[in-house]
Amino acid sequence: MESVFFVILAVVTVFSALMVILQKNPMTSVLFLILAFFSTAALYVLLSAPFLAAVQIIVYAGAIMVLFLFVIMLLNLNRIKEEGSPLLKALGMMVAGMLLVIAAVVIRSTVIPSDSGFVAGTEPGFGSVEAIGRSLFTTYLLPFEIASFLLLAAIIGAVVLAKKKL
Repeated sequence: MESVFFVILAVVTVFSALMVILQKNPMTSVLFLILAFFSTAALYVLLSAPFLAAVQIIVYAGAIMVLFLFVIMLLNLNRIKEEGSPLLKALGMMVAGMLLVIAAVVIRSTVIPSDSGFVAGTEPGFGSVEAIGRSLFTTYLLPFEIASFLLLAAIIGAVVLAKKKL
């Protein structure tokens, strides 16, 4: 039964992700991106990681999407005309197709072992707050601090750019 839910959620996620990049209207793309975030959160629930699912919904579907909506409304992207040669579009689609095939082969050969069940290799406590906190502040402490420094630099840069000249 889990396999059926996984396949349905995977199809919804891939479809909505494709619709994000194929839509001409940016507001419709944002709505499909929200659907992709929610279906990804549902996949986390299937993996017995409810904390990651909650963070996915709160942070991405909540905060990040509000930011995207404000930027789209602020820039008024509906008036931007689409430009580009058909040859470049075809080349881009071919490269994207090749990358999709390569990703599918790599995922099939490494991520999902053929001799295991649906969820393989998950240890007890996977996705819990304690396990995430322990790995975040022990194994991944340096990348966590680098990311926080980069976010601080981005905030300072945004304030400097938004500040009016006197």
